[in-house]
Amino acid sequence: MKVKTVYKCSNCGYKSSKWAGKCPDCGEWNTMEEVEEVKSGAKMAKAVSKQPISRLSDVETGNDQRLLTGITEFDRVMGGGIVRDSVTIITSPPGGGKSTLSLMAASALAKQGCRVLYASGEESDSQIKSRADRILENIEQNIWILADTSMDRVLEAISEIDPDLIILDSIQTFSLSEFLPSRAGNPTQTMECASALVAQAKNKKRPRAVLMIGQMNKSDEIAGLRALEHLVDAVLVLEGEGADELRCLVATKNRFGSTGEMGFFTMTETGLASIDNPSAYFVTKRGKGDAVSGSAIAVLKEGSRPVIAEIESLVSPSFTPYSSRISETMKKDTMNTLISILEQRGGIKLYDKNVVVKTTGGLHLKEQAANLAVLMSIASSVYDKPIPASWAFIADVGLTGELKRVPSMETRVKELDRMGFEKVFIPAGGMRDINLENIQVVESKFLSQLLNGVFGKKGID
Repeated sequence: MKVKTVYKCSNCGYKSSKWAGKCPDCGEWNTMEEVEEVKSGAKMAKAVSKQPISRLSDVETGNDQRLLTGITEFDRVMGGGIVRDSVTIITSPPGGGKSTLSLMAASALAKQGCRVLYASGEESDSQIKSRADRILENIEQNIWILADTSMDRVLEAISEIDPDLIILDSIQTFSLSEFLPSRAGNPTQTMECASALVAQAKNKKRPRAVLMIGQMNKSDEIAGLRALEHLVDAVLVLEGEGADELRCLVATKNRFGSTGEMGFFTMTETGLASIDNPSAYFVTKRGKGDAVSGSAIAVLKEGSRPVIAEIESLVSPSFTPYSSRISETMKKDTMNTLISILEQRGGIKLYDKNVVVKTTGGLHLKEQAANLAVLMSIASSVYDKPIPASWAFIADVGLTGELKRVPSMETRVKELDRMGFEKVFIPAGGMRDINLENIQVVESKFLSQLLNGVFGKKGID
């Protein structure tokens, strides 16, 4: 047996025979730690797992291979429930609600008779019980709690309880005795613990679903090696800070569903509440005589579905040499570009005015389909003339002032028709003919043409 001293990066796992202040692989500073490696003179032969060979056409799939939690938005993001032999990792900023969502999923499945093991390396069993008393109506008998940081003990508990769902909170707090003295959170420990759970999940004789909670680093990524994301079947990111009511669950990877799918929740005192109809949530309810200036309706594509969103703008005189451009829901460069288009192509001068843009509910504007609605909301605020609440705008706007087509136009218009809107403004030739019940589709070619048609003005100084 031979002992060798090496220097290993605690961030990415890179090894070097010499110490360095900066890791040559990931570029992080002061992460090279001295470790001792024990090498055996004889090569250890690893046991080969003999898995049966199956024809692809004979592999069984279907709804019976999924566990439905009944949490509408969670099941939708997962692609129709949790696959029985899958490994999913959920991550979010501290206080984002990942432990709460996991416990809610555990309770929902336990009600259906599934056996659940909830292993936590961060909280004691009394802390987990306190959260359960706060967010769950009843605590099911099929949920077992293990407060320990030993993955060896978790594997023993799996053999004892035989759970259908395993929840690990969080993967960076567990360690296997085989890889000591490497501490928990070390890339080696994290990957080996995750691999042990993958082996439990993929057992053909006894498949199990695994839900791992992952910590986030300062770059808003899962802490540890990127290989952890490749190892699992699905990666879910729960967006939203502790003080925000809105939470967005995004599937950045999903082998059994749509990557990029998004679900919406609100954080309440009793846990996360699923927003089953986002198109109603992100729009202020107003009567026919309650229209206000500075508001316009857009239709965004969040994952595979269209979501109606209300965009609000406030334009006020600026008494400083530099007017303000403020928005928490869209990029500043995008906002400045749109304001320049509105000034040059729409004839509305804003050089001496402050402009503030936001969305109802805090939904982020990530696609160009909302650009026309942003400009119309700003124009409405400048003219102090309300846009009817039953009107909507779907288009990108070019630097030339021309309205541009956007993807999935038909799907967006159908959503407006479903929600009872009366009129939608789109680019000329922006969609093919489809059957609509009530909504009127109005095509325009230029921004100036639309401004004149809606507000009856060609510009304002």
